[in-house]
Amino acid sequence: MSTPEWDAALYTAKHSFVYEYGRELVALLAAQRGERILDLGCGSGQLTQAISESGARVTGVDNSASMIDRARREYRDLSFVLADAKDFSFDEPFDAVFSNAALHWVKPPEKVIECVAKCLRPGGRFVAEFGGKGNVRCIYEAAEAAGRELTGREVRNVNYFPSIAEYSTILESRGLEVRQAWLFDRPTKLEDSENGLRNWLTMFGEKTFGAMPDDIRSQWIERTQQRARASLFREGSWYADYRRLRVIAVRT
Repeated sequence: MSTPEWDAALYTAKHSFVYEYGRELVALLAAQRGERILDLGCGSGQLTQAISESGARVTGVDNSASMIDRARREYRDLSFVLADAKDFSFDEPFDAVFSNAALHWVKPPEKVIECVAKCLRPGGRFVAEFGGKGNVRCIYEAAEAAGRELTGREVRNVNYFPSIAEYSTILESRGLEVRQAWLFDRPTKLEDSENGLRNWLTMFGEKTFGAMPDDIRSQWIERTQQRARASLFREGSWYADYRRLRVIAVRT
Protein backbone atom coordinates (compact mmCIF):
# COMPACT_ATOMS: atom_id res chain seq x y z
CA MET A 1 0.00 0.00 0.00
CA SER A 2 1.41 3.38 -0.92
CA THR A 3 2.10 5.98 1.75
CA PRO A 4 -0.51 8.76 1.76
CA GLU A 5 0.71 12.11 0.44
CA TRP A 6 1.04 14.96 2.93
CA ASP A 7 -1.79 17.49 2.99
CA ALA A 8 0.23 20.74 2.83
CA ALA A 9 -2.85 22.94 3.34
CA LEU A 10 -3.95 21.09 6.49
CA TYR A 11 -0.39 21.11 7.80
CA THR A 12 -0.14 24.89 7.47
CA ALA A 13 -3.65 25.64 8.71
CA LYS A 14 -3.86 23.35 11.76
CA HIS A 15 -0.32 22.24 12.63
CA SER A 16 1.73 25.41 12.58
CA PHE A 17 3.07 24.50 16.03
CA VAL A 18 5.41 22.03 14.27
CA TYR A 19 7.45 24.76 12.65
CA GLU A 20 6.78 27.43 15.29
CA TYR A 21 8.53 25.29 17.92
CA GLY A 22 11.31 24.82 15.38
CA ARG A 23 12.27 28.49 15.56
CA GLU A 24 14.12 27.73 18.79
CA LEU A 25 16.17 25.18 16.87
CA VAL A 26 16.90 27.80 14.19
CA ALA A 27 18.40 29.99 16.91
CA LEU A 28 20.53 27.07 18.08
CA LEU A 29 21.77 26.56 14.51
CA ALA A 30 23.14 30.14 14.58
CA ALA A 31 23.47 30.37 10.80
CA GLN A 32 25.99 32.90 9.55
CA ARG A 33 25.89 35.09 6.46
CA GLY A 34 27.26 33.27 3.45
CA GLU A 35 27.05 29.78 4.92
CA ARG A 36 25.54 26.97 2.82
CA ILE A 37 22.84 25.22 4.82
CA LEU A 38 20.59 22.28 4.00
CA ASP A 39 17.11 22.14 5.59
CA LEU A 40 16.36 18.41 5.58
CA GLY A 41 12.64 17.64 5.74
CA CYS A 42 11.77 21.28 5.12
CA GLY A 43 8.01 20.75 4.74
CA SER A 44 6.32 23.87 3.38
CA GLY A 45 9.41 26.02 3.92
CA GLN A 46 8.70 28.27 6.90
CA LEU A 47 11.94 27.43 8.70
CA THR A 48 13.94 27.46 5.46
CA GLN A 49 12.85 31.07 5.14
CA ALA A 50 13.70 31.79 8.78
CA ILE A 51 17.24 30.43 8.32
CA SER A 52 17.72 32.49 5.15
CA GLU A 53 17.07 35.70 7.11
CA SER A 54 20.57 35.30 8.57
CA GLY A 55 22.06 35.80 5.11
CA ALA A 56 22.88 32.10 4.73
CA ARG A 57 22.27 30.34 1.43
CA VAL A 58 19.65 27.69 2.23
CA THR A 59 18.35 24.73 0.25
CA GLY A 60 15.19 22.94 1.42
CA VAL A 61 14.74 19.20 0.79
CA ASP A 62 11.57 17.15 1.28
CA ASN A 63 10.09 13.97 -0.19
CA SER A 64 6.54 15.38 -0.36
CA ALA A 65 5.63 16.91 -3.71
CA SER A 66 2.74 18.87 -2.19
CA MET A 67 4.99 20.36 0.50
CA ILE A 68 7.69 21.31 -2.01
CA ASP A 69 5.12 22.83 -4.36
CA ARG A 70 3.73 24.99 -1.57
CA ALA A 71 7.20 26.04 -0.43
CA ARG A 72 8.15 27.07 -3.96
CA ARG A 73 4.99 29.16 -4.27
CA GLU A 74 5.43 30.85 -0.90
CA TYR A 75 9.18 31.45 -0.97
CA ARG A 76 10.12 32.07 -4.59
CA ASP A 77 13.63 33.32 -3.84
CA LEU A 78 14.68 30.09 -2.11
CA SER A 79 15.75 26.74 -3.54
CA PHE A 80 13.68 23.62 -2.82
CA VAL A 81 14.48 20.09 -3.96
CA LEU A 82 12.22 17.03 -4.03
CA ALA A 83 14.33 14.18 -2.67
CA ASP A 84 14.34 11.24 -0.25
CA ALA A 85 16.12 11.77 3.07
CA LYS A 86 17.65 8.30 2.70
CA ASP A 87 19.08 8.98 -0.75
CA PHE A 88 20.27 12.49 -1.56
CA SER A 89 23.51 14.16 -2.58
CA PHE A 90 24.83 17.55 -3.71
CA ASP A 91 27.88 18.58 -5.68
CA GLU A 92 29.05 21.17 -3.14
CA PRO A 93 29.41 20.50 0.60
CA PHE A 94 27.30 22.30 3.19
CA ASP A 95 28.41 24.12 6.32
CA ALA A 96 25.43 22.75 8.23
CA VAL A 97 22.49 20.37 7.91
CA PHE A 98 19.38 21.39 9.84
CA SER A 99 16.32 19.20 10.43
CA ASN A 100 13.18 19.87 12.47
CA ALA A 101 10.37 17.38 13.22
CA ALA A 102 11.13 15.18 10.22
CA LEU A 103 13.56 12.36 10.93
CA HIS A 104 11.18 10.24 13.02
CA TRP A 105 9.39 9.53 9.71
CA VAL A 106 12.47 8.03 8.05
CA LYS A 107 13.88 4.53 8.45
CA PRO A 108 16.50 3.18 8.49
CA PRO A 109 18.18 6.13 10.24
CA GLU A 110 21.63 4.90 9.21
CA LYS A 111 20.89 5.77 5.57
CA VAL A 112 19.89 9.31 6.52
CA ILE A 113 23.03 9.90 8.57
CA GLU A 114 25.26 8.53 5.81
CA CYS A 115 23.78 11.11 3.41
CA VAL A 116 24.13 13.88 5.99
CA ALA A 117 27.77 13.04 6.67
CA LYS A 118 28.64 12.92 2.97
CA CYS A 119 27.17 16.34 2.22
CA LEU A 120 28.83 18.13 5.19
CA ARG A 121 32.26 19.71 4.95
CA PRO A 122 34.78 18.61 7.61
CA GLY A 123 33.84 20.56 10.75
CA GLY A 124 30.31 21.10 9.43
CA ARG A 125 27.50 20.74 11.94
CA PHE A 126 24.31 18.70 12.10
CA VAL A 127 21.53 20.31 14.17
CA ALA A 128 18.33 18.28 14.45
CA GLU A 129 15.23 17.76 16.54
CA PHE A 130 12.58 15.07 16.17
CA GLY A 131 10.50 12.60 18.18
CA GLY A 132 12.49 10.82 20.87
CA LYS A 133 11.97 7.72 22.97
CA GLY A 134 8.45 7.74 24.47
CA ASN A 135 7.09 10.37 22.06
CA VAL A 136 3.25 10.63 21.94
CA ARG A 137 2.93 7.38 23.86
CA CYS A 138 -0.60 8.11 25.10
CA ILE A 139 -1.89 8.90 21.61
CA TYR A 140 -0.26 5.82 20.15
CA GLU A 141 -1.52 3.43 22.80
CA ALA A 142 -5.08 4.72 22.29
CA ALA A 143 -4.83 4.57 18.48
CA GLU A 144 -3.32 1.10 18.46
CA ALA A 145 -6.01 -0.27 20.81
CA ALA A 146 -8.81 1.32 18.75
CA GLY A 147 -7.29 -0.11 15.57
CA ARG A 148 -7.15 -3.61 17.03
CA GLU A 149 -10.80 -3.42 18.10
CA LEU A 150 -11.99 -2.33 14.66
CA THR A 151 -9.75 -4.34 12.34
CA GLY A 152 -9.00 -7.45 14.36
CA ARG A 153 -5.29 -7.08 13.64
CA GLU A 154 -2.29 -5.51 15.28
CA VAL A 155 -1.90 -1.82 14.39
CA ARG A 156 1.58 -0.57 15.17
CA ASN A 157 3.17 2.81 14.65
CA VAL A 158 6.00 2.94 12.14
CA ASN A 159 7.93 5.91 13.51
CA TYR A 160 11.51 5.97 14.72
CA PHE A 161 11.79 7.37 18.25
CA PRO A 162 15.32 6.67 19.55
CA SER A 163 16.99 7.27 22.88
CA ILE A 164 20.00 9.56 23.18
CA ALA A 165 22.35 6.58 23.42
CA GLU A 166 20.86 4.81 20.41
CA TYR A 167 21.01 7.83 18.12
CA SER A 168 24.43 8.98 19.33
CA THR A 169 25.84 5.56 18.48
CA ILE A 170 24.59 5.83 14.90
CA LEU A 171 25.91 9.38 14.50
CA GLU A 172 29.37 8.58 15.80
CA SER A 173 29.64 5.39 13.74
CA ARG A 174 29.12 7.57 10.64
CA GLY A 175 31.76 10.16 11.51
CA LEU A 176 29.57 12.69 13.33
CA GLU A 177 30.81 13.59 16.81
CA VAL A 178 27.96 14.35 19.21
CA ARG A 179 28.59 17.61 21.03
CA GLN A 180 25.21 17.98 22.79
CA ALA A 181 22.04 15.91 23.08
CA TRP A 182 18.78 16.40 24.98
CA LEU A 183 15.66 14.26 25.48
CA PHE A 184 12.80 16.31 26.93
CA ASP A 185 9.03 16.43 27.31
CA ARG A 186 7.08 19.02 25.35
CA PRO A 187 3.31 18.74 25.98
CA THR A 188 1.85 20.58 23.00
CA LYS A 189 -1.58 22.18 22.80
CA LEU A 190 -3.27 21.21 19.55
CA GLU A 191 -5.16 23.84 17.56
CA ASP A 192 -8.95 23.93 17.07
CA SER A 193 -10.14 22.96 20.57
CA GLU A 194 -12.35 19.83 20.49
CA ASN A 195 -11.17 18.99 16.97
CA GLY A 196 -7.48 19.05 17.86
CA LEU A 197 -6.85 15.31 18.12
CA ARG A 198 -9.09 14.58 15.12
CA ASN A 199 -7.00 17.00 13.05
CA TRP A 200 -3.80 15.42 14.34
CA LEU A 201 -4.96 11.92 13.42
CA THR A 202 -6.17 13.12 10.03
CA MET A 203 -2.78 14.69 9.34
CA PHE A 204 -0.45 12.08 10.81
CA GLY A 205 -2.54 8.98 11.55
CA GLU A 206 -2.40 7.06 8.29
CA LYS A 207 1.30 7.78 7.83
CA THR A 208 1.84 6.45 11.34
CA PHE A 209 -0.46 3.41 11.50
CA GLY A 210 -1.20 2.68 7.83
CA ALA A 211 -4.34 3.49 5.86
CA MET A 212 -7.60 2.65 7.60
CA PRO A 213 -10.50 1.32 5.49
CA ASP A 214 -12.92 4.11 4.60
CA ASP A 215 -15.81 2.49 6.47
CA ILE A 216 -14.01 2.49 9.83
CA ARG A 217 -11.76 5.55 9.66
CA SER A 218 -14.23 7.83 11.45
CA GLN A 219 -14.91 5.17 14.11
CA TRP A 220 -11.18 4.70 14.65
CA ILE A 221 -10.73 8.41 15.31
CA GLU A 222 -13.72 8.50 17.68
CA ARG A 223 -12.50 5.52 19.69
CA THR A 224 -8.98 6.89 19.87
CA GLN A 225 -10.36 10.15 21.25
CA GLN A 226 -12.44 8.29 23.83
CA ARG A 227 -9.44 6.32 25.06
CA ALA A 228 -7.09 9.32 25.17
CA ARG A 229 -9.47 11.92 26.59
CA ALA A 230 -8.74 11.34 30.28
CA SER A 231 -5.00 11.82 29.75
CA LEU A 232 -4.82 14.41 26.99
CA PHE A 233 -7.93 16.63 27.04
CA ARG A 234 -8.05 19.49 29.53
CA GLU A 235 -9.62 22.94 29.75
CA GLY A 236 -11.31 22.55 26.39
CA SER A 237 -8.24 21.56 24.36
CA TRP A 238 -6.31 18.48 23.32
CA TYR A 239 -2.61 18.14 24.09
CA ALA A 240 -0.13 15.90 22.30
CA ASP A 241 2.31 14.22 24.68
CA TYR A 242 5.37 15.08 22.62
CA ARG A 243 8.85 14.05 23.68
CA ARG A 244 11.70 15.47 21.64
CA LEU A 245 15.26 14.41 20.92
CA ARG A 246 17.60 17.30 20.03
CA VAL A 247 21.18 16.82 18.91
CA ILE A 248 24.17 18.88 17.78
CA ALA A 249 26.93 16.93 16.08
CA VAL A 250 30.00 17.86 14.04
CA ARG A 251 31.55 16.01 11.13
CA THR A 252 35.05 14.90 12.14
